[in-house]
Amino acid sequence: MKCNVGGIDRVLRILVGLALIGATLMGWINVLGWIGVVPLLTGVFGFCPAYTLLGIKTCKVN
Repeated sequence: MKCNVGGIDRVLRILVGLALIGATLMGWINVLGWIGVVPLLTGVFGFCPAYTLLGIKTCKVN
């Protein structure tokens, strides 16, 4: 897996993922908040399968 998520994109994915998971754990949103695991993992690993399918790359490293 090559890195295709970079910089600000990674930070935003991690923050959104943590916010969704945290809101779910606090009971502010329903169980669908666990979808926050997806942006969290794509941000941590720097790879997004959807970006690969769409040909998008925000990572500056080759």
